[in-house]
Amino acid sequence: MSPAPHTHRVAHRLALVTAATATAVLLVAGPASAHVEVESDKPQALAENAEISFDAESESDSAGVVKVRVVLPEGIAPADVTYGEGPKGWKFTAGDDGYTVGGPELDAGENATYSIVVKQLPDAKELTFKTLQTYSDDRVDRWIGLDENSENPAPVLKLRAAAPGAKPVGPSPTAGESAAVPPTPEATEPSASPTAQAEEEDEDGGLSAGAWIGIGAAVVVVAGAALCLVRRRVTARQ
Repeated sequence: MSPAPHTHRVAHRLALVTAATATAVLLVAGPASAHVEVESDKPQALAENAEISFDAESESDSAGVVKVRVVLPEGIAPADVTYGEGPKGWKFTAGDDGYTVGGPELDAGENATYSIVVKQLPDAKELTFKTLQTYSDDRVDRWIGLDENSENPAPVLKLRAAAPGAKPVGPSPTAGESAAVPPTPEATEPSASPTAQAEEEDEDGGLSAGAWIGIGAAVVVVAGAALCLVRRRVTARQ
């Protein structure tokens, strides 16, 4: 006995709904499938001279990647990072809060793969590296989401607990900061001149040099008048 026409219609509709749903899932998941992968040869807290490798996947079929900018996680200063390996011709530049690697345009569809070396990893369970990936046509992929379920999640490096006895090393100066240097005699600010000091004292409620001279002159005049008065009295008594 053949199925009823109604049954055929229901089955056909279910097939269409299933196909549409699958297509929608693929469309939604497509953009989020690309990401930036990160790994390290020493994924352990307080590890020294740890090499960290990045693989920024390309999402463009018409333009190549020209630059990758990374915001370093707390506990890693730009001065503690050196360039490892990367695409031919690319250079490393430290910034205030991270670094940039970039150079000649990569082939369209080619991932930007490079590595850095960190003086010492911080005492943390994971490290998040917010990444901005720029293409030759000025397109920018922003891998900065802090939620792992985000459409554009930032790469996260999981760390094992620090080895027994591991201790933090001294921090390096931040980018653009140099060691303190005592001022040279030429750079030392000269002290204020006597005239300037007198003016400052006068402005602060003190007496200037001119005022003291005036007071001295008044004292001399008063003393002279008193001496004359004494002489007159002595002369009168005689």
